Amino acid sequence: MKSKLDQLPLSLRVQQLKSVMFAEERFASIEQAKIVTDVYKTHGELPRNTLRALALKEALTRIEIRITEGELIVGNRTTGVRAGVIFPESGLSWVDREIETLPTRPQDPFQIREEDIRSFKEEIFPFWQGKTLEDILDDRIGDEMRAIGKVAKINQTDHAQGHICPNTERWLKFGPAGLIAEAKAEREQHPGNAAFYDALILSLEGACLFMKRYAKLAREMADNSVRREELLEIAQVCDALSERAPETFREAVQASWFLYVILQMESNASSFSPGRMDQYLLPYYEKDIASGALTHESALELIECLFLKFNQIVYLRSSGSAKYFAGFPIGFNVAIGGQDEDGKTAENELTFLFLRAQEHLLLPQPNLSARVFAGSTDHFLTRCSEVVGKGSGMPQFFNDEAVIPALKGKGISDEDARNYAIVGCVELTTMGNNLGWSDAAMFNLVKALELALNDGVCTLTGKQMGAHTGTLDDFDTYESVIAALNTQIDFFFERMIRCCEVVEKAHAELLPSPFLSCVIDDCMKRGIDVTEGGAHYNLSGIQAIQCANIADSLAALKTLVYDEKLVDRKELHAALVNNFENAELLRLRMLNKAPKYGNDIEWVDAIAFDWARDFAERLSHYTNVRGGPYQMGLYTVSAHVPMGQNVGATPDGRFAKEPLADGGMSPVYGRDTKGPTAVLKSVSRVKSEYGSNGTLLNMKFLPSLFHTELGVAKFVRLLKAFIELKIIHVQFNVVNREDLLAAQKQPELYKSLTIRVAGYTAYFTELAPDLQREIIERTEFSDI
Repeated sequence: MKSKLDQLPLSLRVQQLKSVMFAEERFASIEQAKIVTDVYKTHGELPRNTLRALALKEALTRIEIRITEGELIVGNRTTGVRAGVIFPESGLSWVDREIETLPTRPQDPFQIREEDIRSFKEEIFPFWQGKTLEDILDDRIGDEMRAIGKVAKINQTDHAQGHICPNTERWLKFGPAGLIAEAKAEREQHPGNAAFYDALILSLEGACLFMKRYAKLAREMADNSVRREELLEIAQVCDALSERAPETFREAVQASWFLYVILQMESNASSFSPGRMDQYLLPYYEKDIASGALTHESALELIECLFLKFNQIVYLRSSGSAKYFAGFPIGFNVAIGGQDEDGKTAENELTFLFLRAQEHLLLPQPNLSARVFAGSTDHFLTRCSEVVGKGSGMPQFFNDEAVIPALKGKGISDEDARNYAIVGCVELTTMGNNLGWSDAAMFNLVKALELALNDGVCTLTGKQMGAHTGTLDDFDTYESVIAALNTQIDFFFERMIRCCEVVEKAHAELLPSPFLSCVIDDCMKRGIDVTEGGAHYNLSGIQAIQCANIADSLAALKTLVYDEKLVDRKELHAALVNNFENAELLRLRMLNKAPKYGNDIEWVDAIAFDWARDFAERLSHYTNVRGGPYQMGLYTVSAHVPMGQNVGATPDGRFAKEPLADGGMSPVYGRDTKGPTAVLKSVSRVKSEYGSNGTLLNMKFLPSLFHTELGVAKFVRLLKAFIELKIIHVQFNVVNREDLLAAQKQPELYKSLTIRVAGYTAYFTELAPDLQREIIERTEFSDI
């Protein structure tokens, strides 16, 4: 039975704010770029961390600000809603190449004003040439990154890292004024490291000024407004937060939002994740509810206003990067539920208010994540299921029974592992003390297999790319195929690690983050910036892509070529090189006559497990530049589409340039024919201990399943099986194929249609056609 919290109505205010927000055009902004450029021109002799802090303070002091009619939570990077910010320090060469085509590019377009193009070309870009992260990395390792790029894609080369969960609880406990006092005390004790602490203080002073500016604007607007009292309260809240820690629920929500906005302004990176908001906001909520200062309705309205703000920050990427991370996955990941430090359920009233907010708004952000475990209540699992059935793809589910042991296996303490959060899409982290560098690189195992079967020659270009291993013609045994694949992986692996090291060092050199260092545990005490290893935990994550295609391809080779000898390996090699031209019967045999991953066939699933384990084992031999371990992820975001475009035909019957399997753990669409439970059993065999950087399983159901209590109950049983099988992650699209096809034809009628892409939700009509087609083709289930 639904509780009162599950039935609270959507306020008229929130409805109107949502409608207005998506009516505005999306622009690219150069305002902060101008301010930062001015600071670097004037103060370029300063140490880089001081320069960065000063640039942030100037931006917080000078950037134009706006309070939208009706909003209760204020703050943004620009006056434009959903505007993309051009950020000079990390990379401008791609902007210079693409700035005129931003409005017409197929994925994630932005409008831009002609005067801004001129200003960028004449004032901003000339100053930064050769000085940005992008330029310096291109000079140091550009040729090497391009040489390995179709197998190992190196990330974070033209933008800041992000992908971190700040210690919001610390921010709420002290406020910027309290953190300034702490930084000054540390400075007195460590005068030799004064520059580090001065940078922290500068950035925090900027935060205080930013809040005061919003207080002043609200006060000015109140003079001529029908909502005078509301604006005066906004002014009072912002003034108070500039001077002290928050005391009320409203102040805590507003303070949290200021933190995330300022982090974005410092680094313009994706995935500054709020983490377990239902836990650290709970004391403020309970106090105000008990005193009568807050009602359930007003608490929900504040949460929904915050949800709207999460959707006002989008990330301007290069056209190439947008293909890999399509649909603006900014990565404000909010985790709810799960367990406390004693292993008991942490569900509370805020948990269910967050679910109700998602049910009302169905927005792409925040990326709402439900932590579940054996102790999760039936009511929580049922409410999560009902909200999933509304079609936004959220909440996604993370399994404490799998995640906590995986994190402890990477040296995370039991206390921190139990308090884990998620950054970005599906990346696992701890709360406020961990720079996990979770998107260091993506390794395309399927491309490595293509090269292994063709003597290291790319079948798409005919160029030598990898090691000389011989071709499929030469491999008398299945074991010789495996040996060749291992050789190709080794050939690229060392080069990938070297590039990742150079990238991380360049970030520490060029993009120190003094404001972020204030809210990551140990940085202030150690006097070390977060980018240099100041965090309590320092990991790096690399994704292995894609175990389903590897398992299907190797199972086809083993079954049809080597065991049953139904296919001649020379004939198959020729067909692969020629993309199955004039070999359709052979392709269909490889596609249909061999067993496939995702159908509860143990020996096929074991192939996927073997390669995941071996990849993780390779990573375990390396230490990153901050002194921490590497860890493996099994997720693709939307990279399975562009990465597939880099891969020739494969032995599983896949044509050249077709997408790889989506997600990271998901079967190739259309090949999982035994139902959702069989998929879960297959995925469970790729042991969770090897996916400590995060895994991703996509599943798709028809909406009709959720139209009855029986259907919802079946879905809850599926979630319980997911928990028992100790799989790290699963997420669900609930949509009709017919609606997606209609949205392709008449996008103007389906602007609010959201879809789960890969670890994040996006508006379907904002995705490029290739990605839309791939999502439509994913296997869908009508029952369990």
